[in-house]
Amino acid sequence: MNNSDASTLDTSAAMTQDTRAIVIGAGLGGLAAAMRLGAKGYAVTVLDRLDRAGGRGSSISQDGHRFDLGPTIVTAPQVFEDLWRACGLDFHRDVDLKPMEPFYEVRWPDGTKFRATGDDDKMIEEVARISPDDVKGYMKFLKDAEARYVVGYEGMVAKPMHKLWSTIKVLPTFAKLRADRSIYGHAAARVKDERLRMALSFHPLFIGGDPMHVTSMYALVAHLEKTYGVHYAMGGVQAIADAMASVVRRQGGTIRHGVEADEIIVTGDRATGVRLTSGEILDAPLVVSNADAGHTYDRLLRNRPRKRWTTKKLGKKRWSMGLYVWYFGTKDTRAMWRDVGHHTILNGPRYKGLLRDIFLKGKLSDDFSLYIHRPSVTDPTAAPAGDDTFYVLSPVPHIGWKDSVDWTTEAAAYKDKIAAVLEEHMPGFRDRISTEMDFTPETFRDRYLSPNGSGFSLEPRILQSAWFRPHNVSEEAKGLFLVGAGTHPGAGLPGVVSSAEVLSKLVPDVRHAVDAPRMAAE
Repeated sequence: MNNSDASTLDTSAAMTQDTRAIVIGAGLGGLAAAMRLGAKGYAVTVLDRLDRAGGRGSSISQDGHRFDLGPTIVTAPQVFEDLWRACGLDFHRDVDLKPMEPFYEVRWPDGTKFRATGDDDKMIEEVARISPDDVKGYMKFLKDAEARYVVGYEGMVAKPMHKLWSTIKVLPTFAKLRADRSIYGHAAARVKDERLRMALSFHPLFIGGDPMHVTSMYALVAHLEKTYGVHYAMGGVQAIADAMASVVRRQGGTIRHGVEADEIIVTGDRATGVRLTSGEILDAPLVVSNADAGHTYDRLLRNRPRKRWTTKKLGKKRWSMGLYVWYFGTKDTRAMWRDVGHHTILNGPRYKGLLRDIFLKGKLSDDFSLYIHRPSVTDPTAAPAGDDTFYVLSPVPHIGWKDSVDWTTEAAAYKDKIAAVLEEHMPGFRDRISTEMDFTPETFRDRYLSPNGSGFSLEPRILQSAWFRPHNVSEEAKGLFLVGAGTHPGAGLPGVVSSAEVLSKLVPDVRHAVDAPRMAAE
């Protein structure tokens, strides 16, 4: 371990051995952190206010349908393989991953369809079918994606970025790769067809970023998908969360559901434990927060004078968009709508204009783009025999705007608008709905304690990434660490799981410790 990255040890003779660690939140980042800490010898207690593991990656079962609430795909299985390996285990013995083919299908109002796959020849055929003159530009885009993957993913994702020099030293390479240009701007420099520009630039929406403003480094997703594929976990992402929770328990860790952290206790300059909303106090020399970074600093450290992450400074940050998600099950439809696969993206009539409304104006538009998840075509356990389970997601403004949307009055009308569009692709679907529910940005605020009801914490703009993002080593209290979407490297399954790998590089292994570890993060 590099001593410049590891927290220092206080081996005072007056101290007795104390390897307790508390993880706030059983989201995938928190569970990954608990696994990493357990592998290092810590006695871990995970606290979570929900009734099951997974956080935004959990599920709800209703009338025989399992609804995956958040992430639906696995694009970098190696992060899970590495996590399990660090615990001396084999990921594939615990989780059954199925490769998707195609990855997804993108549709436009003019009837054009684009099927994304990992096969280079098929992808070239898809591009040529839409715009023959853009094939050469597409090939250049793929080379760009690989270069950005090497620098941005392999070089930064799982590495600590809490020291400014870590970011400064990559700036010359970022300049060479035109990281200042947006991912949409980069796609536009390579292909002329607006449909292809969308197909090559929309991926940051899956982690809460505006393609018109997040860095072109996100082109790396194209290489990530092509190289490692797009997968679905049988049983949904919930199956991954449950497997992670099982590992934590096998390591001797404890997961407490139905309890909520109210405050991180700071004694002097150190985090020393957590107070629950019930008043119960849990002591530990190491605290890891998987709660949203904004909630961690604005609520859990509300009684602590803060230097960098004050309420005022958090309020000036750009937060990711909100999400409207309609979950529904349909009766006797497994053999219907055969052209609607596992993952389908429906574009509205606007791309750039819609993004402006969502990210810059905070306006709920009459038009929208939709992501349709139909897991039952791959995983029969998602729905009763012969039936289907659907999740339809629409990016919308978060609720932190001055004139934010009141979803208690808007949700029903918005659902009707979505239904009208879905009817064009799945005729008669609404007559076959057997069960349903929906999530709005207000649900994200209340269920996940997400500031502004945003779906992915801080937006991943270049000046809100790496050193500029809340650090994995808290700047506000020694012994406090952050994992999950709001810290480095960011949102998405690879990001939140990798944040725990960063954590593992910042805390010592205590399996052979003589004295108590004190996390100084100096």
